[in-house]
Amino acid sequence: MNLPNLISLMRLLAAPVAVWLIIDDHMAGAFWLFVAAGVSDAVDGFLAKRLNAQTPFGKYLDPLADKALLMCVFVSLGITSAIDSWLVILVVARDAMIIGGAVLFMTIADGLDTSPHPISKLNTFAQIALASLVLGGAGLGIAVEPAVTAMIYVVAATALLSGGLYLVRLLRQASQVGVR
Repeated sequence: MNLPNLISLMRLLAAPVAVWLIIDDHMAGAFWLFVAAGVSDAVDGFLAKRLNAQTPFGKYLDPLADKALLMCVFVSLGITSAIDSWLVILVVARDAMIIGGAVLFMTIADGLDTSPHPISKLNTFAQIALASLVLGGAGLGIAVEPAVTAMIYVVAATALLSGGLYLVRLLRQASQVGVR
């Protein structure tokens, strides 16, 4: 276990803590934990490259930690009605489709292109921005409503678009390898 992987593991372990903080209405703590997790994501990536410490384990652990934390935060914000449930369902369904499709395809055939599409990166950024706005607004008492409403539409649009693009990519790759 190297330092970048340890940092990713800590981010993964932060997910249930974030759930607890949000559910128990400690939004300021949840906000600062979310900020720290974002910083740790940048730090572990930097260290992995700088120290030449990239590992196959880290290749899977880092995005798993990111997804787990983001999904836990979104579901918790949905449970507390801080984010509308339809948006939580859309975001979680998109990720479930992508992950489920990737696992299914890798079970059937090798060589799945798992590189993120630029719109997917935009969706992840929008999800992080929306969660930060909601947590920061509630936890720090900042008026963020117009920005939250705008980000809800950005998250919804990019989730639908990136989910559709992943589905097309998956179907195209499946047809190229003869999966029926």
